[in-house]
This record gives sequence, structure tokens and C-alpha cells, in this order.
Amino acid sequence: MSRIIYGLAGEGMGHASRSKILIEHLLSQGHEVKVISHDKGYENLSPYFEVLKISGLRITYEHNQVRYLETVFDNILKLPGLQKSFNKILKLKNEFQPQLIISDFEPLTALLAHWEGIPLISVDNQHQLIYTNVSYPKEYLQEALAAKTVSRLMVSRAEAYLITSFFKTRIKHRHTYLFPPILRREVLEEKPVAGDYVLVYTTSHFSDLNETLEKIKTEKFIVYGLGEKKSKENVFFKAPSQDGFLKDLAGCKAIIATAGLSLISEALYLGKPYLAIPVKKQFEQILNAHYLEKCGYGKFLQSINQKDIELFLSNLVKYRKNLLQYPKEDNKKIFSKLDSLIKRYTLNS
Repeated sequence: MSRIIYGLAGEGMGHASRSKILIEHLLSQGHEVKVISHDKGYENLSPYFEVLKISGLRITYEHNQVRYLETVFDNILKLPGLQKSFNKILKLKNEFQPQLIISDFEPLTALLAHWEGIPLISVDNQHQLIYTNVSYPKEYLQEALAAKTVSRLMVSRAEAYLITSFFKTRIKHRHTYLFPPILRREVLEEKPVAGDYVLVYTTSHFSDLNETLEKIKTEKFIVYGLGEKKSKENVFFKAPSQDGFLKDLAGCKAIIATAGLSLISEALYLGKPYLAIPVKKQFEQILNAHYLEKCGYGKFLQSINQKDIELFLSNLVKYRKNLLQYPKEDNKKIFSKLDSLIKRYTLNS
């Protein structure tokens, strides 16, 4: 069996959700795995695995919008901590002698692979933008160029790129492979029903959304992301709960949320029409929302307004019909490819 370092980005929930499933698979195959992460990645995985905590790059948000200059400035201030983190990773490498490094958009472990000549496998969804042919509205060209640059800088020159996505695009890089989204066992086993409420996942940056929902008296909304608050006539707030959220997702008639890949993937697998409101200037979410609407699974909403929310809710029958064609697949394909790549790159090391 192989010795593997697995690094994952700490920004957002998607990297941790995907990585937990892959790390569990690697351990089930008998591999030794050392996990490295920061921020939410560390917080979400440390209850399940021993995780080396490092400093990491972060995106700065303000009023539901990515702030590019602030992001650059904040990360420059982190440079001393990043140097210390790389030294920690280098120490782990010397003790553990890894045969392979897997990076889910984590740059320091990718840098270690290049520095030490260790085979590198990339697993993420971001590289779909640069290694496949994607389409997007021309108005988002600036955001797309920034996202492409970041993707190239974070993880480059990997032996293989395993990309997860709910939509298909044509591959243009010989070592790139496209797979369905990685899903939790709990989602794969869930039995969805269409209830009488709309599930909403929001953050404090979306205060306008809650005010708008209160005006749509004909609908019931269950809201996560803001903690328990005093409920309104038709808007009910719930405290964070992974199990509770999944049950409400499986039982809702539609979902309104930001456009992260993990939540979209789970919603589509469960057959839920999706109204996506991406974080402004975050191109990954913009691209997800664009393809969500292009595939006919829901609607891309650029700004919050009552008319468009009501229009989305009036077309749920159409979206559900389209969702019947959504390919529901488990994780077997990416597991199989990862297993074969590990054998190829660690057989003689």
C-alpha cells in the first residue's frame, strides 16, 4: 500500500466534504494518509482524521462580493505564516516519506510535490475552467480571467487532474478526467419527497433575501445559515444541523441558495429545482449558476428581487421534468480512477 499526503484548501465547505469521502476511500484501501489543511478544512476534518494544521490562502468578502485587492493584501500579510507552514509540511515529508501527494486546491502541498519530485494528483472542480472548454456570459470575462489565473497558481503541473462537475464540458488537456460530483453516503441513500416548503441557505451578506421572502406570503420558507432567529409569518429560521439540513433538503419542493458545487450537486441528485444566487465576482459560483440554468435545472439570479423568485417558483414543474434526465451516479468512477493512478505512480517508489 502507499504513503500519501493529502492537502486540501480551507476555504468553503466543498473541499472538506469532497476530501472526507476520498480520504475514507484511501484508508479503506489500506493506504497511509497524512492530511493537511487550514481554516474550515481543518475544522471539518479534524474530528475524523489527524490533520496537520497550517496557514492558508483566503478570499476576502464584503457585502456578498469578492474583494480582489483586499484578498491580495490580506494574503501578503500571511507570508511569514505560510513559510512556517511549508517548513512544517517539509518536516512531515522527511518523517513520512510520501510516495504521492494529492491536492484539493491546496498550493503548499502542490509546491512540496514540485520541490521534492513527488508525483502530484489534483482533485477539484476549479480546473474545469482552464482544462476544458466552458462557456459563460461575456460580462464575466474579468472574473473568469482572474479565476483562471488563481487556478493555475494554486495547483499546476500535476500528473493528473481529476475534476468533479454536475455539467459536462469538452476536455482539452491530455491528463484531465471529468467525473460526476462526489456525494456523501447519506445523500446517496436519501429518499427525496416534494414537500410544501422551499429550503433556503443564506448568509448574513444576503439580508435583502430574507426581507424579500417575507413578502411572498403564498410560500413557506425554511432558512439555514443565520442561526435560530424569531420566525416570521412564512419564514422559519433553523440552527445549523448537518442531519437536519439534509432532511429538509430531501423534503423540500425547491431550494434557494448560493451557488457552491457541493450543495448544487446534492440538490440535483435529490431532484430539487435550484435558484442560484452566486457570490458576486466569485467566478466558480457564477459558472455553476450559469450551467445550472443552461441545463434547465433551475435559475441563475444575479440580484435579489421578488419578481424573479416568484417566476422561478412558478416553473417548478418544468425544472422537475428536466431533472428527470439528470444522471444520478455514485462515486465509483472517481474511486476507480484514483486507485489506478496510485498504482501507476507508486508501484516502483
